Amino acid sequence: MPIGVSNGHPQYSGKQNGAFIPEVWAGKLLKKYYNSTVFGAITNTDYEGMIANKGDTVIVRQRPDLTVTPYTKGVDLVYEAPTSVEKEFTIDYANYFAFEVKDVDDVQSDIALMDEFTTDASTQLKLAVDSQLLAQIPSQAHAQNSGATAGKISGNINLGTDAAPVGVTKDNILDLILDFGLCLDEQNVPETGRWVVLPAWAVSLIKRSDLKDASLTGDGTTPLRNGRVGIIDRFTIYSSNQVNAAAGKFDIIAGHNDATSFASQINKMETLRNQKDFGDYVRGLQVFGFKVMKPEALCHAVIQRG
Repeated sequence: MPIGVSNGHPQYSGKQNGAFIPEVWAGKLLKKYYNSTVFGAITNTDYEGMIANKGDTVIVRQRPDLTVTPYTKGVDLVYEAPTSVEKEFTIDYANYFAFEVKDVDDVQSDIALMDEFTTDASTQLKLAVDSQLLAQIPSQAHAQNSGATAGKISGNINLGTDAAPVGVTKDNILDLILDFGLCLDEQNVPETGRWVVLPAWAVSLIKRSDLKDASLTGDGTTPLRNGRVGIIDRFTIYSSNQVNAAAGKFDIIAGHNDATSFASQINKMETLRNQKDFGDYVRGLQVFGFKVMKPEALCHAVIQRG
């Protein structure tokens, strides 16, 4: 018979509540599936060591562009006064988790409740960061890397707008990735370190596209067989269910690791004894920030299912 419990506190025993505390059989936690996180793969941490606490700001000075002028013998030289452009990188996000584990539950349970709950909480923190980053940075892409007239040189690349998103199908999904590549090429962005983040349905279109021909992928097996997309036109393809979306329109980002800087300066977890009962309070805090430091290395497209 389980220990009595007051209103507002879960009972971790009994078949009705998941059998965490065994009565007749050993309880098992169902394996939990999490969304994939991508922020660690598509950002850099160049300024993480410069930041101490939430609200702290790093002033980043960027290298100025100097002018090269044709030389004519006997003509006076014109000297520039180079001015460095400054950008602020601020730690202005904070997320936390907090939960309680009763001593009775912890002792009687046949699984490590605190370990299970803490593992889940840390994963939820990463998912929260991913969701916030993917929602915020698309609007920070360079103006010449987004919209219906993208392309610093060409100016005729249609990456879609909120009013007129690009309809994407298996027949043109590769064109979208090639357009991202052209935009970055025209901005002189390095080829190594490029990536694109797509929703799962768009990744499935790649596997249904011409890349189903293994000879085009450079692999011995078609993506329809091994499920791996890998690299297309210098972009590492990432699938995420947290791509920012509304009303059937998806904000797709592609770019280079130099584009966005990320810093997580406080990752604190602590346990406190409950002074009014027998148990522990567990809480964790993550303080972080991110900023698109090189918008020319970030592309933004608005797409919908074609």
